[in-house]
Amino acid sequence: MKEFVAQLMFVKSAMKDIAKTNNLTDKGCSSKTNRSHVCVTNNYLLETSVYPREPQSLKELRALSSNHPRAAMGTAPDAGQFMALILKLINAKKTIEIGVFTGYSLLLTALTIPDDGKENIPYKNVQFSQIIAIDVDKSAYEIGLPVIEKAGVKHKINFIDLRIEELLTLLSSMLIKSITQNYHERLLKLLKPGGVVIYDNTLWGGTVAMPEDWVPERRLETRSAAIEFNKYLAADARVQISQVPLGDGITMCRRL
Repeated sequence: MKEFVAQLMFVKSAMKDIAKTNNLTDKGCSSKTNRSHVCVTNNYLLETSVYPREPQSLKELRALSSNHPRAAMGTAPDAGQFMALILKLINAKKTIEIGVFTGYSLLLTALTIPDDGKENIPYKNVQFSQIIAIDVDKSAYEIGLPVIEKAGVKHKINFIDLRIEELLTLLSSMLIKSITQNYHERLLKLLKPGGVVIYDNTLWGGTVAMPEDWVPERRLETRSAAIEFNKYLAADARVQISQVPLGDGITMCRRL
């Protein structure tokens, strides 16, 4: 079964209420009143290195997503560019994406990986494609679906609308045994040495670096969870990691 193993997995939070705003600019830096060093630098990177190289289909999907009430859940284009580079560097051919939203990083992945055919994994009579895309909200995925179809890469994707309990069952079925650990533990079991997991939103709106009394009370619990998860990854000797301040923070874990 490990021959199926996803060579790259994107794991994105399902609770991005405090993440970056992602329309045609990013992280709120479009405001004329926001002239911080971070925002000025971020805008420079986007305008100089990211937007000029962003495929037209991704621009279209990003524009569609910008009007969604939860647009902040979209992948930041600078983070997406980095993910595409990693996909190429490791020559990924099979991926799992947990948390799809309208499909920006999903489309990016489908455009990037080679068209190497499908592999069958038995689960409720579903045939899995090169990209397994999992989310609890199919309606958001359907917003970006016409762009994905127009780009000619829908055949690479199998979207699965799952609740959390079903997702854990699915991951267990891929491993051919019952596992009770968290997502990270299960995903590591799916990875061959050299395979990569990328976690999104690991800076959680910057709150992980803020004093607790700066953070709104409603965000304290999720901030604490993000801090603990970052510590957990940093202490995991089974992976080589790099946490990068792109978008809302992404952490890349390479299986040793």
